[in-house]
Amino acid sequence: MVRTVVAGLDGSAESRAAAEWAAREAGSRGLPLKLLHVWEPAPEPMTRAPLLGGETLQFRSEKIPRDAADGIRLRHPGLEVEVQHAPGRPADILVEAAKDAELLVLGSGRLSGISGFLLGSVGLAVVARVERPVVLVRAGEQAGDEHEPDLTGVPSAGTPFRPVVLGLDPGEPDDSMIEFAFEEASRRGTALRAVSGWNLPPYYVYGLSFDPQLHEEIARQKAAELAEILRPWRQKYPTVEVVEVCRSESPGRQLVDASRDASLVVVGRRVRRRSYGAHIGPVTHAVLHHSTVPVAVLPHH
Repeated sequence: MVRTVVAGLDGSAESRAAAEWAAREAGSRGLPLKLLHVWEPAPEPMTRAPLLGGETLQFRSEKIPRDAADGIRLRHPGLEVEVQHAPGRPADILVEAAKDAELLVLGSGRLSGISGFLLGSVGLAVVARVERPVVLVRAGEQAGDEHEPDLTGVPSAGTPFRPVVLGLDPGEPDDSMIEFAFEEASRRGTALRAVSGWNLPPYYVYGLSFDPQLHEEIARQKAAELAEILRPWRQKYPTVEVVEVCRSESPGRQLVDASRDASLVVVGRRVRRRSYGAHIGPVTHAVLHHSTVPVAVLPHH
């Protein structure tokens, strides 16, 4: 069975941006795109009652994905686009749809007055539960935003892609996450920036005075660990330029900073079987809420 790129669509600005990003990604992968419109069932009289402008709720729920699909077909000739309506709880439907998807793409809205983006309860629930890659796209995302500025300083889809950023924990490296990041960089013809943060041992922070030599030794050790993890992937993807960044600094802060000059940020989420809590981890949580570019979350065991 051919997997598809699935985009959740609810008519919001962020979901429309997610659908456009998903269309570009599906085209680059040579896969079909599925626009999934989820609506929570309402009593039939309510669905047929006229809303402002004379439309009914049922008509509007069918019009949103149909119009989006028509626009995407015009902007992406040759791309196979499917529209699906599904009644039910949005998080449950999206989680189920992700099982057969190559990846699931959702929107992420900006937080009013705060330097960050709002994932929302549905998006957060989906990210925490699916075992397929999920990409979060902010409202207003444009194709040119993923590219280097042109000679006049304006983003343009005709210039090279910005790097792909990979957040990597050398203590828990996951091959699927690393491969996803290298594949994205390879498809874009751009560099991969592998970012790893580390902290000093507690006894050093709380018990001993600053020792530059010890700090340098730990830094060399951490950098060597990162280089060893990436060595076979450099060999598998020889055309991808790899930049390794390994610093004694919060991984979340490093990744958010790196996102400002990236086309995509790739982070991981450990799969946990407990029935309570979001289980996405503090680093991934920080990146999801503050990255300025699309974020891909890769679940791993």
